[in-house]
Amino acid sequence: MIVRNVSEAKAQLSALLERVRSGQEVILAKAGKPVAKLVAFDGPRKPRKPGAMAGKIVIHKDFDTWPDDIAQAFGIVDKK
Repeated sequence: MIVRNVSEAKAQLSALLERVRSGQEVILAKAGKPVAKLVAFDGPRKPRKPGAMAGKIVIHKDFDTWPDDIAQAFGIVDKK
């Protein structure tokens, strides 16, 4: 793992990116404290398929019904 302060990383960005491409991780620090990590981008593993979860997820009819005590705490009026 490589640690560089932001000012150093700006000057060495191309070289740091090459090291990331080769599998190393680079930690960016500000005033000596880590703030970000550079890692290689793999991209999505496989394309997402719309509707892949069809029939596997159920939303119950009372999903958006508040319990009385919670509704009262938020000032929600029952509109029956």
